Amino acid sequence: MKQIIHTNEAPQAIGCYSQAVKVGNIVYLSGQIGLEPSTMILADGIQNQTRQMFKNLAAVADASGASLSHIVKLTIYLTDMNNFSVINQVMAEFFNEPYPARAAVGVKELPRGAVVEADAVLVI
Repeated sequence: MKQIIHTNEAPQAIGCYSQAVKVGNIVYLSGQIGLEPSTMILADGIQNQTRQMFKNLAAVADASGASLSHIVKLTIYLTDMNNFSVINQVMAEFFNEPYPARAAVGVKELPRGAVVEADAVLVI
């Protein structure tokens, strides 16, 4: 049985999807970009977008009864792979060892002109 996860502390879905879906003890977090939840305005620059993206993921994880530390698989999408080192620096602000499994994928573009997006799977 699946449970839909929703919080006002993360941006509202801008399409036909849920912020997250929980099935048993697994939570599938939809992609988050660096939108500020109350204004739906994209943060400025790669560092600020990445920080806001992780804050948004954390808010949805919290709404599911978990935290970023429960993430077992993280996928990051970048419009410019030259920003990979920035992603690592900001990610270190939000994650401690042991780190989740992760993939970083270069993409042509992201919603709303974002430069970074991430989705995740977590286990509670």
